[in-house]
Amino acid sequence: MSDLPTKDAEKGSIVTVGDFVEAARERIPLEVIAGGSRLDAVIEETILNRPGLALTGYFENFAWKRVQIIGNAEAAYLSSLSPSEQSKRFRALMAHRAHVFVFTAGHSPPKPIITLAEKAGTVLLRTTVETFEFSRHSIFIMESLAAPRTSIYGTMIEVCGLGVLFEGAPGMGKSETALGLIKRGCALIADDLTCIRKDVASNRLFASANDTTAGFMEIRGIGIIDVLKVFGVNAIRGEKRLQLVITFKRLQDIAGEMDRTGQTRMTRDILGVKVPNIIIPVSEGRDLVNLVETAAQQHKLLLTGYDPVSVLSSRLHNRAGKQKS
Repeated sequence: MSDLPTKDAEKGSIVTVGDFVEAARERIPLEVIAGGSRLDAVIEETILNRPGLALTGYFENFAWKRVQIIGNAEAAYLSSLSPSEQSKRFRALMAHRAHVFVFTAGHSPPKPIITLAEKAGTVLLRTTVETFEFSRHSIFIMESLAAPRTSIYGTMIEVCGLGVLFEGAPGMGKSETALGLIKRGCALIADDLTCIRKDVASNRLFASANDTTAGFMEIRGIGIIDVLKVFGVNAIRGEKRLQLVITFKRLQDIAGEMDRTGQTRMTRDILGVKVPNIIIPVSEGRDLVNLVETAAQQHKLLLTGYDPVSVLSSRLHNRAGKQKS
């Protein structure tokens, strides 16, 4: 799942069994017992199911599209059956289109079931992790894998604790501004191309770099730099919530459109989430590093509920009222 997001991924990514096994490697190692040639099978619903009732023969509302967990209760029930009956029950599950099973808590599939799965192309996985822990980690992993995704040409930096994305035409100084902020103690998320995923549950966006270019920047006149080697581990972040988009535009292009007070609140729609958007005019001599840092600090203040435009407007209104009286 480290490839760049495609246009279709904006609606949610397709998750295969192989994707899940690979993504789970560090948290919940999974051993492939059968169906290794079918790891490209799609997990149609990225959630888990305990098929206890189905094992007894009741298939009303059976969630066959999900990964089926065989935990302590299911394993104990299977062990109470004869080998032929075990095969019969599993054959019924597969006849109802269940095609991915995980045996948790160190339980192993009985040999008749392994043989049946190999013939049918059903994937059997095994983990030593207890069922509760497996379920907890799996839900997080699959939600992350299936999350809607997109990619944006821009540079993402953590500024004053906020995830800030710079966008604009080539040559506007995005990478150079990011470099100046890194030297002030900010951290790089992604340069030039930023990968965005949506957490559906919280309706929030999270940004990261593509695996290939993570940690590297291209600076005109210098070339490619390794941010980790040059500035140290504190200058890098793996993923950060996207909270502010700053768009760089040439001053002459927006001279008649500028809101000098900042009263107009603009947003950028990314994957259906509205992200606050600030336009910063770019012209010779403007200190973009200082402007971006100030914009981030101002946005943090707005998040607390303090609006300087409203406060100043109230003061001016009160002063005008006193002068009239």
